[in-house]
Amino acid sequence: MDLQISVFLLFILFTAGHSFSCYECMSTTGSCANQNLKTCPSGFSKCMSFTTVIQVGIVKFKDCAADCAVGSMNIGTGNTSFVCCNTDQCNVQDAPVPSNVPNGKKCYSCDEKSCSNILSCSGSEDRCLKATGTFGDQSLAVKGCVSKSICDAETSLLRGVERISCCSGNLCNGAQSVTQSFLFLCCSLLSFILLH
Repeated sequence: MDLQISVFLLFILFTAGHSFSCYECMSTTGSCANQNLKTCPSGFSKCMSFTTVIQVGIVKFKDCAADCAVGSMNIGTGNTSFVCCNTDQCNVQDAPVPSNVPNGKKCYSCDEKSCSNILSCSGSEDRCLKATGTFGDQSLAVKGCVSKSICDAETSLLRGVERISCCSGNLCNGAQSVTQSFLFLCCSLLSFILLH
């Protein structure tokens, strides 16, 4: 009997020391075929994956996360679907390509000249997003469509973002004009995705 208890306790000690791991990958070719297994740092107990469709192609990304959400976000210059899971190595599959089937919702989005472009939301994007921040010495605004689950996610990991708000009415995220570079707008999207 003592041997069984000792083996049981030894088993518990070994399983308690097991490290959480996720797949990691960054691909601009549209496929995460060459993904590696990564031991996640302390405090990172979720695996995430996203797929972003931009004009020049598809970007796929996988990694460990402290917090993440499931859903999609479209800011006009890029449309991203997010997948989040909380079991060991659960992000082996790539996040799906975001839906492009309109759902009837409309939100404003920004380009290099203004934030008065009207964007048709698709799939699970049932909210309008409005985010402002400072990156370097430039002020930046990002607007678009987003899933409610992403609005509800923890936002404290977003570096440089001062305000994020979501609203549920059509075109509820305002149409004010901003001056910014197109490249800067794309960099902010990647920062939002990679740092969230």
